Amino acid sequence: MENTRQNLELSDVLSNHRKEFLSVNKLCPEQKKAFNAITNCRTSILGGHSSKCDSCGHQHQSYNSCRNRHCPKCQFLKQVQWVDRLRASLPPIKYFHLVFTLPQCLHKMLYINQSVGYSILFKAAWKALKNCLANPKFLGAQSGAVAVLHTWGQTLTYHPHLHLIVPAGGLSEDEMEWIHSNKKYLLPVKVLSGVFRGIFTTMLEKAIIKQEVSLPDDVESFAQLKSKMYAKNWVVYADKPHAGPDKVIEYLGRYTNRVAFTNSRLLSDEKGKISFVYKDYSMAGLKRKMTLGADEFIKRFFRHVLPCGFYKIRYFGILAPRNMSTKLALCFTLLNKTAYFPKLQGLPILEVLQLVTGIDPFLCPHCQKGRMLAQSIWGNKYIETG
Repeated sequence: MENTRQNLELSDVLSNHRKEFLSVNKLCPEQKKAFNAITNCRTSILGGHSSKCDSCGHQHQSYNSCRNRHCPKCQFLKQVQWVDRLRASLPPIKYFHLVFTLPQCLHKMLYINQSVGYSILFKAAWKALKNCLANPKFLGAQSGAVAVLHTWGQTLTYHPHLHLIVPAGGLSEDEMEWIHSNKKYLLPVKVLSGVFRGIFTTMLEKAIIKQEVSLPDDVESFAQLKSKMYAKNWVVYADKPHAGPDKVIEYLGRYTNRVAFTNSRLLSDEKGKISFVYKDYSMAGLKRKMTLGADEFIKRFFRHVLPCGFYKIRYFGILAPRNMSTKLALCFTLLNKTAYFPKLQGLPILEVLQLVTGIDPFLCPHCQKGRMLAQSIWGNKYIETG
């Protein structure tokens, strides 16, 4: 479980190399906020409370979590709650997993225009998928998708891509029946890839003309960038269909609320070098060891801090929130299926923790009989970087 204490954590690495890193590197406000939050998470700096057993008198101090979305210790319960909510809105059918990836020639442009660039990626992927699914040659139906943005690879390199979960079917044009897709594939990936490239290129060009997107210094014009974009075929990855909502939610749950790096992957922090484990997908996911200088490791991690207020999970088509009581409800009716009722909705966070882990957070760890009751709350002033 990722929110348990590891021997070495990302917060330790940031604390150990804070002074040296900040003396030679400049962070944007959102990166500074994440740096502070991760470093101070579950320490006295963020305050906390003390509790005392009403039976044996045992006392315990607990520190507050930072709740920053880039902190590897603060995402577990968020993920659990999100999965519980999503289960209620997914019809119990098979689902396909698609991955939309951009070529490397666009990475620099995307990084310096993150808010607009990532939004174009979301819109282009969904529009391409929507248009292809609506084509009578393929599915000829209205469908939907849940999309999750990731910007990293296993070695923390910049690798922006979208994971999409798509139902194996959709509503007919007249919304009178549910049309099932082919059992083995959703769409021809070559067709979808070509449509995606064309739509993304058109949207990017419009954004550049409107001066919403800036070109990198080493790119003279959009025409030059476009020639690089069309130099290679774009490939949308399509996985085999998942058996049902439980399997697909379990799968997608591993991608949501995930941060660029987890504490369980850290091996050592010695002599200014950070060693960690990564999966080499060119070798069937074989686990390997990588060692980077502390400065390079920290820089790689903070490249994946998202802009303030940017939503990395989005819903489209029949799975969009605005269609929850209309088209999505109709899907359940046509499929003759009932919706799952969320178990965790509206529950206090400690009750959620108890349901998920089976551990009573109020039970005294000393006598195993009494209840731990809050005694006092304290807090310190938040420390800003540089």
